[in-house]
Amino acid sequence: MRALVTGAASGIGRATCLRLARDGAANGTPAQIAAVDLAATPALDAVVAEVAALGGKAFAVAADMGSADGPGKAVGAAVTRLGGLDAVVSNAGINRPGKMLDYTVEDWDQVFAVNTRATWLLAKAAHPALADGGGAIVAVSSMSGNFAHAGLGAYGPSKAAVSMTVRVLAQEFAPDGIRVNAVSPGMVQTGMTVNVYANNEVASARAGLVPLGRVAQPEDMADVIVFLLGHDARYVNGQDIIVDGGFTGNHLGRIPGLTSITRS
Repeated sequence: MRALVTGAASGIGRATCLRLARDGAANGTPAQIAAVDLAATPALDAVVAEVAALGGKAFAVAADMGSADGPGKAVGAAVTRLGGLDAVVSNAGINRPGKMLDYTVEDWDQVFAVNTRATWLLAKAAHPALADGGGAIVAVSSMSGNFAHAGLGAYGPSKAAVSMTVRVLAQEFAPDGIRVNAVSPGMVQTGMTVNVYANNEVASARAGLVPLGRVAQPEDMADVIVFLLGHDARYVNGQDIIVDGGFTGNHLGRIPGLTSITRS
């Protein structure tokens, strides 16, 4: 599989690159990956090396997903180097927490540029290559795009827009043989949340809110992303799959005093 993965230097992006490499090695068709991140860093180089160690081929691409030309630049580099594309994973994202009353236009625009606009621009630029062989796109949305989360500023609205963008693209790209889906993670231990989970008490409390009893690792998201890119998901299109261990579906189970209610 020839894939482009943004936000590849860490977290879900890194885990996705490694899962693609493992699957390629197991199937005898080595993965070829354009690993995209904001800048060339030792972490991005390490992902390239890890993919190679697993039998795949990868190269680093530095491109700003918040700029108007960054997504197209990344796609162009991938198509040139790989000779085409089979998959695009729009994973890069940022979070600038804050109350709506205190938020600035600059913060709003930047969050939407990286989290939402980049998915559209990546899809637009990759369309010819993906249509050539019937490829797939997966965008990483969030449970915060499906359920209101106060105090996160534009993050939730931007992710809600990602989910709708995916649905629209799925309808428009399907006649060209391209599937488009989203994955909405729940709580995940990534570089963005490392400070939160460094507090053992907070980490334990969060795990206790999840019916499965643990907070997700990036690999839990990568497994679903790679499934959606592959042949086994060939009839899945326009979906936003919430991958949260049952957390967002357990609101009623967290109402205090339920266990003391008895039937009359």
